[in-house]
Amino acid sequence: MQKLNQNLKKIYKEEFLTQQEQRYLKALEAFKKHYSKHDNFNFYSSPGRTEIGGNHTDHQHGMVLAAAVNLDCINSESFNLKEIKLNNLTFNSNEIGSSEALIKGICSKFKDLGYNVKGFDAYITSDVAKGSGLSSSAAFENLIGTILNYEFNNGNISLTQIALISQYAENVYFGKSCGLMDQMASAIGGFSFMDFKDPQKPIIEKINFDFSNCNYLLCIVNTKGNHIDLTSDYISITKEMQLVAKAFNKKVLREVNEKDFFNNIASLRTKIHDRAILRAIHFFKDNQNAFKEAQALKNNDFETFKNLIRDSGNSSFKFLQNIFSLSKPLEQNLALALSEKILKDKGVSRVHGGGFAGTI
Repeated sequence: MQKLNQNLKKIYKEEFLTQQEQRYLKALEAFKKHYSKHDNFNFYSSPGRTEIGGNHTDHQHGMVLAAAVNLDCINSESFNLKEIKLNNLTFNSNEIGSSEALIKGICSKFKDLGYNVKGFDAYITSDVAKGSGLSSSAAFENLIGTILNYEFNNGNISLTQIALISQYAENVYFGKSCGLMDQMASAIGGFSFMDFKDPQKPIIEKINFDFSNCNYLLCIVNTKGNHIDLTSDYISITKEMQLVAKAFNKKVLREVNEKDFFNNIASLRTKIHDRAILRAIHFFKDNQNAFKEAQALKNNDFETFKNLIRDSGNSSFKFLQNIFSLSKPLEQNLALALSEKILKDKGVSRVHGGGFAGTI
C-alpha cells in the first residue's frame, strides 16, 4: 500500500490521492474477481489529453500545443471488451469503430515491427469521458501499447513509437483519420509543444507551466456530445485541406508556402470550393498561433497567451467551421456562446479538440 501511494504521488496531485487510491484498489479487486488465477499484477496509467493550440493542424504536419489531463485509463467497464486472438490480427471491416479493432491494430503493428506480443489479462477502468474531446481512444491505445511495451519488451520501445503505433491502429483498424497529436500528448504527458513537420520524427518540447500560478484554471466543458457518428466530419477536414495542398502539388498544407497560397486564392476558387480554402486559411493561422502560444507560456506572458487562444477559437469558428455538424444543423454550440457571456473579459473560451460535438 505504501508503494502504491508513493507511485500515485508521481502522477496525481495531493488533493486527489485518496480518491485515486480507492479507484486503484477497486480496480484491483475487480481484476482478482475476473482473473483469480493470477498471483501478481501491475498497474498502468494512460492520460487523456487536451489540445490547447493548433486545432486540426497536426494531420497537415503542423504545430500543436497540448497537455495531458488528470483523467486517465488505468489497468473499462465502459469499453465492453471481448477476447482478442493473437493468431488472427487481420483487419475486419465489421470491427471498425470498436475497441477490439484498436487492440488488434496495435498488436498487429507490434508484430510487423518485430516486437514481442503475448497474451495478457487486464481489467481497465477509465474516467476519460467518451465524447468529451479528451481523446479517450488515444488514452486507451497508449495504455495497450504501454502494457505490451513493459510486459513483453522490457520498456525499450520509445514513447514516440508507441504513439505512432497507436495512430496506425486508429487510422487503419478503427477507421478514423487522425493526426499524431492525440496519441503523442497522451504518451508523453505534461504540457508540450509539438512540431509534426516530419511526423516520423516529431519535435517535442516539454513546457513547465501551471495555470494555477496565474490564478487561472483550464476547464474542459463536457457538453455530453457524442463523437461516434462524426467520423465523416473529421475526415472532411483532412480531405479538404489536402485538396488545397494538391493544387500546389503538395501532400499537406505544411509544405505549401503561405504567401503563394494567398496570392493564388482567386485561381484556387475556380478549382476548389470555398470551404476547403477557408479551412486552409485556418491552418496557416492556427499553425502559427500554436507556436506563439508556446512562446508566450515560456515567457510567462499570460495576457498574450489568452489573446492567442481567443484568436484561435475565432479561427476555428469562422474558417475551420467545426462548431457543429452539417448532419445535425439544429445542434449548435450553445456552450460556447454562454461561456463568453459568463467569462466576459475574465477568461477566454474556444472549441476543443475535433469539434462538432460542442466540447469547449
